Amino acid sequence: MTKKKIIIAIDGHSSCGKSTLAKSLARELGYIYIDSGAMYRVVTLYALRKGWIKNGQLDRERVIKGMKDIKITFQWDEKTEKNTTFLNGENVEDEIRQLEVSQNVSPISTISEVRHELVKQQRENSKNKGIVMDGRDIGTVVFPDAELKIFMTASPEIRAQRRFLELKEKGLEVDFAEILKNVEDRDSIDSGREVSPLRKADDAIVLDNSNLTREQQLQWSLERAKEKMEEENES
Repeated sequence: MTKKKIIIAIDGHSSCGKSTLAKSLARELGYIYIDSGAMYRVVTLYALRKGWIKNGQLDRERVIKGMKDIKITFQWDEKTEKNTTFLNGENVEDEIRQLEVSQNVSPISTISEVRHELVKQQRENSKNKGIVMDGRDIGTVVFPDAELKIFMTASPEIRAQRRFLELKEKGLEVDFAEILKNVEDRDSIDSGREVSPLRKADDAIVLDNSNLTREQQLQWSLERAKEKMEEENES
């Protein structure tokens, strides 16, 4: 019997490694990873191609009207073993990572109409299930009916320490106290914002990874996913 596929929603605080876990989980299960950041990059690329962004100035109205002509999909590439992003059927995975896109994506991500349309497309991508997605409102807003919801957390000190070491490894001079304050401020902003605040879904399973390695987190998540798949097969 073919195993039924499920939707896996991963939410949680900043610097918890949500994307790392989501991508690893998708790879292990042969699922599609829906990269919300990539989706905003696709819209940015489309806007740049159309000339709706010039000298850093964005024509919001044209972007909003143009959303109807943008279809974003994801596929797993067996050769590269990576998730690949498509714009209207065109592979744009490499192009959306270019500097010009990175420099212009922030204004695009603030447009509420763009976000609304992308949530619709995220749901469209999930029709056949077999997807993993991470963020801050995936289990509460985007996929409230996801079969498996994981809420990742760790103490602010642990998360700040991880960020501190990551930046030090890049050769940057950083202050731990400043990073800790940034983590705590980010938590406050994420939890207190009016639109889609960060909160744990009632049916989410908490993964406190303060003292877990990446491999331990992945194994724990795979076990939870397999349990949910078995439940779906039995129902």
